[in-house]
Amino acid sequence: MDRRTLLAGAASYQRILGASDRPNLGLIGAGGRGRFLAGEFKEIGFQIPAVCDVYTPNLEAGLKLASTGAQGHKDYRRLLDDKSIDAVVVATPDHWHAQMVIDAVNAGKDVYVEKPLCHTIEEGYQMVDAVKATKRIVQVGTQRRSSPIFLEAKTVIDSGVLGDVRLVTSWWMNHQTSLNPSELKGDLDWKSWLGNTPARPKDAMRFFNWYYFYDYSGGLIIGQAAHIFDAIQWFMNSKAPLAVTCVGGQVNLKGAEIPDTATVVLEFAENYIANFTLGYKAMRYHSSQDQLKQFHGNKARLDVNREGWWLYPESTTPELKPSRQHIEIGNFARATRDHIRNFLDCIRTRKQPNAPVENGLATAIALVMTIESLRKGRRVSFNEKTRQTSV
Repeated sequence: MDRRTLLAGAASYQRILGASDRPNLGLIGAGGRGRFLAGEFKEIGFQIPAVCDVYTPNLEAGLKLASTGAQGHKDYRRLLDDKSIDAVVVATPDHWHAQMVIDAVNAGKDVYVEKPLCHTIEEGYQMVDAVKATKRIVQVGTQRRSSPIFLEAKTVIDSGVLGDVRLVTSWWMNHQTSLNPSELKGDLDWKSWLGNTPARPKDAMRFFNWYYFYDYSGGLIIGQAAHIFDAIQWFMNSKAPLAVTCVGGQVNLKGAEIPDTATVVLEFAENYIANFTLGYKAMRYHSSQDQLKQFHGNKARLDVNREGWWLYPESTTPELKPSRQHIEIGNFARATRDHIRNFLDCIRTRKQPNAPVENGLATAIALVMTIESLRKGRRVSFNEKTRQTSV
């Protein structure tokens, strides 16, 4: 830990939050997701005295949501210099997560970072090391870990009622017709936005649709698998997978680099296989069925989605009926707020959050392996000792 980190940490600990204190939050990345999170944080009780974004229209929109008199920044490091800020939200494109989180914890800030945790395996380990060294609270935005539905379903699987689970199946179905056609309407610090990715001419398509380009993210397969893989690994008490194989279809979204239809198979040391299928050229299912995880035990099967869970026992009758279930249609929206509330509790108590960086890294490793397999057309293995992948 360098001198700057040590001094920042010491200064931060001088302000110990009580149950009635409203912590000061800095928003880094004021796009659509960032502004949504800012609204949720304000509802929970955070003040937002600072906002940062390299695109002026986003910055201005973020400041409108922030607290009265909030400061705007183009450089996130200037936001981190503010000693009055207790925590930050990192809601930027994936390729910026690692450096911003590392800089934030070194500046003595707690962090809520959107999923996935990181863009490469190496930077993920660097993030874990930085969090351990600074003893900061970092919550990854995989909000299922704070959802009452998922927490309850987790107790069901932990009870052992399923027996041995050797197979987990899952999917996410939706329908998308096109990318965002928006044009740049204000100042954009393109070089800062690119960060450590390859230099490219300023491009509105890449800026507004970064999700669909390999330089910055992993497309829909990563955006949705981040939630699915994390939930599966959480329920199955798993580390990173031993191997991953991903097969993708054609790119159907004009302008995108990454397929919108794909299937992933993950092999785990815990003696089970999981598969995940993404179909964003499928029929738009009812929200209770557009994504599902099925844990197939030798005594029972557990189905879990955002709206509920269903336990199916072994049966000889032709009609499949759950023996136990809990359904809350439309209530998953509260999961993000519950996740933020858990983050606030951990800021005050210094306990580990529901989605700590170690779990975020295990999921991120699976995601990085998925993209490597997709691009190379090969099964990709992971060696935990060397922290390296191979084909």
